[in-house]
Amino acid sequence: MKDLKFDTKAIREGYRTTQEQEHSEAIFLTSSFVFDSAEQAASRFSKEEPGNIYARFTNPTVDAFEKKLAALEGADACVATSSGMAAIFATIMALVESGDHIVASRNMFGTSIVLLNTIVAKFNVDISYVDLSDLSQWQNAIQGNTKLFLLETPSNPLGEVVDIAALGKITQANNILLAVDNAILTPALQNPIALGADIVIHSATKYIDGQGRCLAGAVLGSVDIVEQVSNFTRATGPSLSAFNAWIVLKGLDTLSLRMKAHCDNALKVANWLNQQDQVEKVYYLGLDSHPDHALAKAQQSGFGGIVSFVVKGGREAAFKVINGTEILSITANLGDTKTTITHPASTTHGRLTDEEKQQANITEGLIRISVGLEDADDVINDINKGLLV
Repeated sequence: MKDLKFDTKAIREGYRTTQEQEHSEAIFLTSSFVFDSAEQAASRFSKEEPGNIYARFTNPTVDAFEKKLAALEGADACVATSSGMAAIFATIMALVESGDHIVASRNMFGTSIVLLNTIVAKFNVDISYVDLSDLSQWQNAIQGNTKLFLLETPSNPLGEVVDIAALGKITQANNILLAVDNAILTPALQNPIALGADIVIHSATKYIDGQGRCLAGAVLGSVDIVEQVSNFTRATGPSLSAFNAWIVLKGLDTLSLRMKAHCDNALKVANWLNQQDQVEKVYYLGLDSHPDHALAKAQQSGFGGIVSFVVKGGREAAFKVINGTEILSITANLGDTKTTITHPASTTHGRLTDEEKQQANITEGLIRISVGLEDADDVINDINKGLLV
């Protein structure tokens, strides 16, 4: 179905109807699968015959999600995981060896940095951090043992962007793998593989589900790369459950429509915030004032639903704004139909050191809003309650 448009693939790709001829995708809630004979079991385990074996690594519902997401990302293969962090960890553990070197963006999700510093580093893996948008820093950080570039673009929560195509040329010239976390935009708004990335990572918990119902993750790339990651998840167990796979599979049906609506609402909120005297700065890629606006416009088909802003008065003022809202959900999750609001310095990036926060521009007055699908005027009015406190 390569000639089909994105929205059609999102609905029709990936699933094979069973003998029951169901119209909606079925959920295969089973831990194991039965074989016709001992010979068939042996051939399945040896991979001589394709088919289901055990739900930790083979399940038709999970397989349908993997196939559909791969089609939307333009990837050859996909392996689903139990969460976005499981996807990041599995990627690193499968593709990086002791003695290797990783170059990572310091503008990533805080837990990704904690993972690298506290767990990955234990395996004798060197890690260097660079500013996401500065290509010269990426180039200069390369060592003889550099194996992986790891980043998210746009970044969370400030929306910094890197030129993926330019970075891909650097990695290809140096035999380095380029892994891009695409959770903030999803394939509806950005396709990193088409721009030169080797690997795409997702927290499907976010916009792919889109309603805050479950945890899920995915790793996409070539057959060889995904097989290595799949071998790791098969042996260690961070696999996606059939039920959660069914939820995110159905989430893909409406992904494009939802992302367009998130973008429209976020732009309206960002423009309003930009006019408020209590707000020092607004971070949204859809604004001409954002330093990465032109690049984002060139490599993305939309600017996403994340709006961050700095209020005058530091943490005390930020807490007043957050606590003053009545409709918005005070939670660190994002990508929901419900608008969420959080204080990154004390939540999503709270485990970073003061120096790491400073380097990543995570200030005490910073507030992040994941703009949902409510009426944008109601979201604006609710934020204004907090600003007027």
